[in-house]
Amino acid sequence: MMHTHRVAVLGGGSFGTVVANLIACNGHPVCLWLRNDARVEAINSARENAEYLPGYRLDDKLRATTSLEDAVSAIDILFLAVPSASFREVARRLAGLLSPQALLVSLTKGIEAPGFHLMSEILAQELPENPCAVLSGPNLAGEIAAGGIAGAVVASRSDAINTTLHDLLHSDRFLIYGSGDMYGVELGGALKNVYAILAGLGDALDFGENTSGLLLTRALSEMSRFAVHCGANPMTFLGLAGVGDLFVTCSSPLSRNYRIGQAIGRGQPLSEVLAAMDQVAEGINTLELLKAQAEQRGVPMPLVNGLYDILHHSRPVSELFSDMMTREQAQDVEFVAG
Repeated sequence: MMHTHRVAVLGGGSFGTVVANLIACNGHPVCLWLRNDARVEAINSARENAEYLPGYRLDDKLRATTSLEDAVSAIDILFLAVPSASFREVARRLAGLLSPQALLVSLTKGIEAPGFHLMSEILAQELPENPCAVLSGPNLAGEIAAGGIAGAVVASRSDAINTTLHDLLHSDRFLIYGSGDMYGVELGGALKNVYAILAGLGDALDFGENTSGLLLTRALSEMSRFAVHCGANPMTFLGLAGVGDLFVTCSSPLSRNYRIGQAIGRGQPLSEVLAAMDQVAEGINTLELLKAQAEQRGVPMPLVNGLYDILHHSRPVSELFSDMMTREQAQDVEFVAG
């Protein structure tokens, strides 16, 4: 018989809502925590998060609340889907509210500023007794809500944890795979946001398919180079959290970071683009942190440097490609033996 878990999901944006509902549809009671009283009332009465996922019916096993204490009471699995800028504050508030056996799972694809802390590192610092895992992959919430088949990878240091999360989330339309490279999976999910901005910019400027293919593969090479320098497994980037997420985020208008790039490529100022967005685009924050960290570590990242100069120093896009051709390493695939 299936073991029934008591689950909370913190963050009522599109992806947090989708994950909460997937779990509820699998037969587990879920509490969705968000800060907006009116939206909580609407979710509980109309069974819909109309602001982020209009028309997506929420299962009766899902309820919403604005009380963090209520949300996490007596749970055994907790998902965090809050923006990276508020991730530590929320994690800190959880101290004393959770059983030390409660499993923590980060859904947030970002990096904390200042510094260079991934969300799993924040959880380890703020809630060191609790086991943790991460989930990542090519997961556009709107497509999942519409019933499209999607896949994600769960990563932890425990096969038992990965199995638990597989059983909790897996369905015939949402497929779950496992990994032991938590750091690599999490880095892949965070870094691809930067390259999605560049891909959207290229789309707005009609780069062409050949150039887009060049950008995508050099982006994968660049992000995996950085991640391996930080201790990740390069093979992780051949999976869902690497090339899978990168491809989707760099080619879909449903991606917030991709839309930022498109708007900038059409001449819209960055500040104006960000002001008009209703959800956080993590790539903008990640770009600056990644550039500083790469320089500190001595990792060559011409695409990151070029995009930074485009956004912050009005550098012509054509110069980025000149740099990529003259300064990029000549090796095509860096982690092939022989």
